[in-house]
Amino acid sequence: MAEKAKVYFTDFRTDVGTSLTKKLQRLCLAAGLKTIELEGRFVAIKMHFGELGNLAFLRPQYAKAVADLVKEEKGIPFLTDCNTLYPGSRRHAPEHLDCANINGFNPTTTGCQIIIGDGLRGTDELEVPIKNARVLKTAKIGRAVMDADVFISLTHFKGHEQTGFGGAIKNIGMGCGSRAGKMEQHSSGKVGVHEELCRGCRRCAKECGSDAISYVENKAVVDKELCKGCGRCIGSCTFNALYNEVWDAADILDRRMAEYAQAVCQDRPCFHISIARDISPNCDCHGENDAPILPDIGMFASFDPIALDQACVDMALKAQPIRNSKLGDHLAKPDWQHHHDHFLDSNPNVCWEETLVHGEKIGLGTRDYELITLK
Repeated sequence: MAEKAKVYFTDFRTDVGTSLTKKLQRLCLAAGLKTIELEGRFVAIKMHFGELGNLAFLRPQYAKAVADLVKEEKGIPFLTDCNTLYPGSRRHAPEHLDCANINGFNPTTTGCQIIIGDGLRGTDELEVPIKNARVLKTAKIGRAVMDADVFISLTHFKGHEQTGFGGAIKNIGMGCGSRAGKMEQHSSGKVGVHEELCRGCRRCAKECGSDAISYVENKAVVDKELCKGCGRCIGSCTFNALYNEVWDAADILDRRMAEYAQAVCQDRPCFHISIARDISPNCDCHGENDAPILPDIGMFASFDPIALDQACVDMALKAQPIRNSKLGDHLAKPDWQHHHDHFLDSNPNVCWEETLVHGEKIGLGTRDYELITLK
């Protein structure tokens, strides 16, 4: 029988005189971060700097806590993320760095430099063969991410409008893809319109980075040749007028994302941290954040990203939904079809489990874990 992966967990309680960042460092040490040879090695710390207007992203103090541990072992840490496909404040490196700085990430606050993984225009990438891949052959990963000797993921665990939840695999697989890599992961699905539900508000067109949405008689029309299938417009529509025309596109996205994460993690030391607080229903890529759907849970660390995500999911599913939230509003509707799954009840078109199932199949990790709780 295969050995269970170890996932270390601690809640957000602290004694007077003990900071939360110190508690995070104790968690990382207990989970074995310093068993990795760090001296003289470049260490990529992959995180999300938050879209401008979003306040749910992780504070820079978490990044500094991790970077300081690396520097204690004479490693050379840097924070990294790759550019986005969609409109916003992180489409190219100068804009991305400005966004990070405005949101509080700079060498003073984090104790290390910030390097945008896929370069100025999002085209500085390496095409990496994926071990055990079943969907793709290669992954287009930001060059700076792959140039690092050691990889650490520092993830804000939350909901997500297309993948159900945003955990370590999402942070790694989608986050480390170059702009072309992100397009490849999203490219199976195309967006359709329920005309009877469309209000002509034009919110979806503002979110579309491909100019694929126009309006005829005040109804949205999607140009399938231009549509990249990224799903941003679906998440932006509050009237459920937009949908994915390919029924298994979410499954395919989840599998591709797991294989991209495999490309990033294979053949080098990796360590993974997830912070489950401010659990918003949607991604931090939004220029806003809705109220949390669940109470704050705690901090997790593991060498196994699949086990880490599974542990976060398991604890999230046991949590009591917050009434004044998107999830709470859905559950309060008398005609709501209850899924008894917080992620599905928050975003009903997702199939989040496929990410973990496929990741386990390709050897990225195991869903079978032992949870070790620290006070």
